[in-house]
Amino acid sequence: MPKTALWERAVSYGAIGATQAPDLLQYPPSGFRPVERRVRVGHGDARWEYAWTQLFTWGMQRLSGMRVEVSDTPGEVTALTYTPVGFDGSGNPVAPATIDSAGDALYGPDGTSFLRPGDTANLLIPLGPLRVGAPVRVVYVIDEPDRKGFAYGTLPGHPESGEEAWVLTRSDDGSIWLSIRAFSRPSAAYWWFVYPVLRIAQAVYTRRYERALAGPLPE
Repeated sequence: MPKTALWERAVSYGAIGATQAPDLLQYPPSGFRPVERRVRVGHGDARWEYAWTQLFTWGMQRLSGMRVEVSDTPGEVTALTYTPVGFDGSGNPVAPATIDSAGDALYGPDGTSFLRPGDTANLLIPLGPLRVGAPVRVVYVIDEPDRKGFAYGTLPGHPESGEEAWVLTRSDDGSIWLSIRAFSRPSAAYWWFVYPVLRIAQAVYTRRYERALAGPLPE
């Protein structure tokens, strides 16, 4: 029987987009453990451009030691994916900041296209001498002038089930902040046996994400 392509797999949880809920920590999806962290990653225009460009091109994951295998996803899949609309202080819709005047998506400095809702990838995560596959799908993208980020949801085959979001914000004084929000649980019975290891790995990679976006700027 042929193996199902990643883009054909449904996410392995039901509360899609719940990382945006303001009361996530108090009322997470039933059976899931919520996590939230906010850290300053730098200051100024150069840091902002570097941080969000890395975020939108899987650079944060790669700089954290993962190998990212992006799957080709048909356009009709990305077109039907849930995409929340951003609003400014007056309640007006905010147009995506990484779309040019012709309506085409822009690209990172190395030619990598920016993330879109529906994009699918397999993250190969080092775990001792092994690399554990962790397939995910981008479930929403936040693309505003001073607020950018995305969330991915787990696909079958991932050690955990749930969703994780990373959102960069630029404050009025030019400070850049990274917020990480997630809810998760082991995806299968055998992963429950190593649940403490999964939690440690999650904490380690959270710190790596922060260092990746706060690291030295390219010359």
